[in-house]
Amino acid sequence: MTDNQNVQTSVQEVDLDIDSWLGAPGAESIVTPTTTPTKEESKPNFFSPSNKSDLAFLDEPKETEEEKEVSRETIEVLTDLDKDLLADENGEDPLKKSVGRPKTDKSGLVEFLKKRIESNEMFAFDDYDEKKQSLEDYLGGLGEKDIEELWQANVSNLKQEVANQTPAQFLDSLPEELKYAAKYAMDGGQDMKGLFQALAAVEQVRELDPTDDYDQEHIVRSYLQATNFGDADEIEEEVTTWKDLGVLERKAKQFKPKLDAMQEEIVQYHVAEQEQKRAQQEQAAQAYTQNVFEALRPAEINGLRLDKKTQAQLYTGLVQPQYPSISGRPTNQLGHLLEKYQFVEPNYPLIAEALWLLSDPEGYRSTLTKQGKNQAVEQTVRQLKTEQSRRTASTYQEEEETKSKRVSRPQNIFKR
Repeated sequence: MTDNQNVQTSVQEVDLDIDSWLGAPGAESIVTPTTTPTKEESKPNFFSPSNKSDLAFLDEPKETEEEKEVSRETIEVLTDLDKDLLADENGEDPLKKSVGRPKTDKSGLVEFLKKRIESNEMFAFDDYDEKKQSLEDYLGGLGEKDIEELWQANVSNLKQEVANQTPAQFLDSLPEELKYAAKYAMDGGQDMKGLFQALAAVEQVRELDPTDDYDQEHIVRSYLQATNFGDADEIEEEVTTWKDLGVLERKAKQFKPKLDAMQEEIVQYHVAEQEQKRAQQEQAAQAYTQNVFEALRPAEINGLRLDKKTQAQLYTGLVQPQYPSISGRPTNQLGHLLEKYQFVEPNYPLIAEALWLLSDPEGYRSTLTKQGKNQAVEQTVRQLKTEQSRRTASTYQEEEETKSKRVSRPQNIFKR
């Protein structure tokens, strides 16, 4: 059996761009002369059939002895240069070393810290002993984490120094009267009205002129009142007598410095009183912190065991005033939660329960204990009833099974 196949052949004319096949450069990459050469001056083409290409450049040129010597010296220099570039200071090839995270060169940082510490701009840790080792050796022995902690400690210390110096510089720049007011306010004073009244009285007395007739009477009268000379009538009688005798100006000049000192003592008394209150508050705060610490140190509160996390949370929540308050002053977590569940997210049953616990701890715990006992009794009764029901069902089932196992005695129908 033979298969007949018909093959049709078609011929097409196709224009081929030989430059695109050979990757020849385009027209933009051809450098042309400034003048167009004539046909006779045009250079021969590589593909021109009439001209032979000069392939002499493919032959290896002969090298002279001088050129060989220069090449040999160049190769040696390049070889030594490659070795220097590839070798480190220990003569080891860095390419043969293990690849990993490069070590940090901390010599620059050590030098920076050394200069700052020597100039007292920064300080070393308290474990540094200049008798045992130099500062450079000490800093060089610190790890990256230790150096970072040293830097952070110095930054924090600088901030604290600036914060401590700023109030003093601020006070020094104020007038004398405002220094008292600023000191009084910084110590937590609240009676600013009374303080400014005392400051106003000081300023009024300071402006009195002992040579003025009206100011003379005011000075003498104020001094006698301040020294409890007598009642108003007695003071007026004394002023009139000195005025008639012509000694009022002399008395005014005598009393004026004393009156100024007395008025300033009143202001200083207000400031000193507030400073004493602030010192008492600081002592009370320290005692409070210590008492909270002692209360939580056994890790037990009224028989309830505390884990480390709860112990730390309770201590922080009681001693650190890190929450904003409605009063504008920071408060601890206890005050924050009381305000939160009263005003921000009202939860009056929870607030009432907290008040019950704070006002009557024994009664609150007693009620909880009774409630816990009642729940335990109810659960016990429920378990007993369940067990009794189960036993009753089991007994009934056993009786049924026993009855089912019994057989009837056969009777003789012929028995009489």
